[in-house]
Amino acid sequence: MRGLQVRGAVVRYGDLVAVDGVDLAVEPGEIVALLGASGSGKSSLLRGIAGLEPLAAGEVSWDGDDVSAVPVHARGFGMMFQDGQLFAHLSVAGNIGYGLYREPCVRRRARVEELLAIVGLPGYGGRRVGELSGGQAQRVALARSLAPRPRLLLLDEPLSALDRNLREHLVGVLGEVLRTTGTTAFYVTHDQDEAFALADRVGVMADGQMLQLDMPETLWRRPASRQVAEFLGYQPFVSADVAARLGRVRGGAGELVAIGPAGLVLSPTGDEVPIVDQRHHRGEVLIDVRLPDGQTATVRSPERMEGEVLTVALDPAGCAVIPR
Repeated sequence: MRGLQVRGAVVRYGDLVAVDGVDLAVEPGEIVALLGASGSGKSSLLRGIAGLEPLAAGEVSWDGDDVSAVPVHARGFGMMFQDGQLFAHLSVAGNIGYGLYREPCVRRRARVEELLAIVGLPGYGGRRVGELSGGQAQRVALARSLAPRPRLLLLDEPLSALDRNLREHLVGVLGEVLRTTGTTAFYVTHDQDEAFALADRVGVMADGQMLQLDMPETLWRRPASRQVAEFLGYQPFVSADVAARLGRVRGGAGELVAIGPAGLVLSPTGDEVPIVDQRHHRGEVLIDVRLPDGQTATVRSPERMEGEVLTVALDPAGCAVIPR
């Protein structure tokens, strides 16, 4: 197989097993994003792939060639981190061209100008790093990481230090740049919106293990376990009988219906449930209701509701059926 292959990777820090037997493949030109809570092992896996952490067991290979013992600088992999790690004493062009010192000056300048155009900063080559905004600095860091044409780009939380509006903008820029350049990328993040917007496939890690790796729509619509569903924001989980009472979603006797953030909706043909609480949130009202099994779920409404009960139903597009 071409591209990146990780087989049975184990990363240890003393007695702590941070990555526990992970298998992973990233095809050429593919973008794979990895999600997980702090301490899940996602960044340790990236560092193991890069060679920044030694593997206690397993193998990292590229196009079938084992690179587990190859030094970091010789793997042909690029890296981009949260803080960008730009050199303050160099210009923007100097930063981008830093890894091209072996290239002739003419070719180096041409590559820098090409990348500045690709990341949307034409004409910025002469600026100092201190003159850049946070978003501009991360674009320069991206251009620098792409300059040597790495066969794999590893990105560890590259947008997490930016505010949400800027992150939402830059994730689109990042995806466009990676696809324009045909870059194979492995992207670690805690932000689900980033991962789903950017990646061809998304994985979820916990306790050092890969719980599921799938296309974004498959991961969301068919979580492999309750643990994955909970991480994605599904809550609560109801039996097939309760789901049938709420309507339009069917689960088997050995299954649970996971209700997503928008899985319970107002419906005149649904089931009456008591209101527990109401609160305003970003231009809408979140209404907590008591389900037939006693669990609490939330319904979104454009306005506060009068009375003590609501008529609600499950929306199949916002629910998932998972193993019990």
